[in-house]
Amino acid sequence: MTLPDTAATPAGADRTFQVDLRGLVDLLSHHLYSSPRVYLRELLQNAVDALTARRNLEPDAPADAFGIRLYADGAVVRVEDDGVGLTEADVHAFLATIGRSSKRAEQVAEQRADFIGQFGIGLLSCFLVADEIHVLSRSARTPDAPAVEWRGRGDGSYTVRALPAAARPRPGTTVTLTPRADAGEWTRSGQVLALARHFGSLLRHPVSFDDGSGGPEAPVNPEPAPWARTYPTPGARARALAAYGEDVFGFKPLDTIELDLSAVGLKGIACVLPDAVPAGRRHGHRVHVKGMLLSERAETILPEWAFFVRCVVDAESLRPTASRESLYEDDTLAAVRDALAERLRAWIARAAASDPELLGRFLQAHHLAVKSLAVHDDEILRMLLPWLPFETTDGHTTLDEFARTHRTVLVTSSVEEFRQVAAIASAAGLGVVNGGYTYDRELVHRLPEIRPEANVADLDPATLTAHLDPVDRETELAATAYLARARDALAVFDCDVALRAFQPASAPALLVDSREARHERSRAQLAREQEGGLWGDILGALRQEAPRAQLILNQLNPLVRTAVAIDEPELARTSAEALYGQAVLLSRRPLRPAESSLINRSFLDLLAHALRKDS
Repeated sequence: MTLPDTAATPAGADRTFQVDLRGLVDLLSHHLYSSPRVYLRELLQNAVDALTARRNLEPDAPADAFGIRLYADGAVVRVEDDGVGLTEADVHAFLATIGRSSKRAEQVAEQRADFIGQFGIGLLSCFLVADEIHVLSRSARTPDAPAVEWRGRGDGSYTVRALPAAARPRPGTTVTLTPRADAGEWTRSGQVLALARHFGSLLRHPVSFDDGSGGPEAPVNPEPAPWARTYPTPGARARALAAYGEDVFGFKPLDTIELDLSAVGLKGIACVLPDAVPAGRRHGHRVHVKGMLLSERAETILPEWAFFVRCVVDAESLRPTASRESLYEDDTLAAVRDALAERLRAWIARAAASDPELLGRFLQAHHLAVKSLAVHDDEILRMLLPWLPFETTDGHTTLDEFARTHRTVLVTSSVEEFRQVAAIASAAGLGVVNGGYTYDRELVHRLPEIRPEANVADLDPATLTAHLDPVDRETELAATAYLARARDALAVFDCDVALRAFQPASAPALLVDSREARHERSRAQLAREQEGGLWGDILGALRQEAPRAQLILNQLNPLVRTAVAIDEPELARTSAEALYGQAVLLSRRPLRPAESSLINRSFLDLLAHALRKDS
């Protein structure tokens, strides 16, 4: 931007912004448009809008009377349309004034709704690949209008001249670019055709391409959108839509959901991904506006939970941003997002009601996505919670099947806790669900909303230990000395030791502990170490009340029966440390440094004892 001559302007007078066009083009190329390739989209868009205006002017003309022709031979790129055209006054007003749109200038809201463009800056994108834009146009509004030529240059200058009508016998506009040497990547013949098909494959006006070789013109959009075609049977339609989705996205959809929102003129398909994706990952969706590709990475057209589908849609009423590469967030987009969410819910409901095999394949791939949806959506919760798979003491099964077997459903707060107790709980007849995975614990607690007769409770150590059989008094007394040495050895880990009898007998010990209890003990220990005096004594007293871990030895296990009979104090201590270490390893929780050291030391001590005994 340059400033006007202040010496020639009286103080306090209004001044006019002066635009540095080269600087503006640089701004567009680096900050508004994602790539120079958008120049062809902008030219196609202007041509489509011109055809729309011509159609409004001549509504009775045949459907194929007006079209768009592209030409690219490596030396020039040309876009010609049979649209409404421009008069000389239009050229001065709209081509030479940055930011003004002929659609906006008409100030007719219902007409504006027919156009793709809304911002009047699209032609500037041509300066991304060329230093000069040549426009030859003739208006269809005035039958005897002359042709008009406009040449705009990247330095901000332009020329306009009127030409005889013979210079362009028919109404319409031709835009010609002479590409710069550094723009060959985007302007060679094959690339122009590829870009035209990329952006314009769903345009409603016929578009053809000529590569200058003298051969026949190639159609850019030979067929209407697949959802706009007629098919002999519903099955043929479903197969065609699935094939289109596979061609667009590169994967074979698990299923294809047809989308149709007549209120906003939206049609398209949602392709269900055949494989699981990380929860929360949002895929880009392919969005067309009035046939023109707007974005391949539009995320906001679907809610966040719908990451198990990818969509391709064409809409009439969605509003693009200034770059026309994403959607403007407004009430219309919000309403579309809600309506499409309802379509996805309806598809899930249909699968649950009438196609269990499809539902099974869907849940196998996307159970985590559905669980995240069910947490926040009561309707989906009611439909799908009984079908969702969970890890339980009966194996991987649905909550519906699990609740039929177990009147009380217990749920752990962590994966680690489930692994600690699964085998023992199963042998004791307890029904436990692993609530450590994302969403699982919350969903299990909502089971009574679906099955009122089901009881759900968190698993706590008291519940588990209550189902372990006590040993007889004589056995308990015989093990007293060993248990005292074991408690002394494990005191450093805030772990008590008890003797019980439980199945399976192959399990020598069970470590009953929780992540919350460990954190509480660690926090209290750290506070006691950092504080001294009276305050440290108070914190020490509080620490004594923190939940303790419990190592429960299994009297039914032969190894434990041998261990509790050990008279040698050091060997008894070492065996207790080894049993604790084995129980910690079975819990699969991260080891603390002291526990790793204990496991190594107890193994070596037992090995040394065995070697001494053999010798």
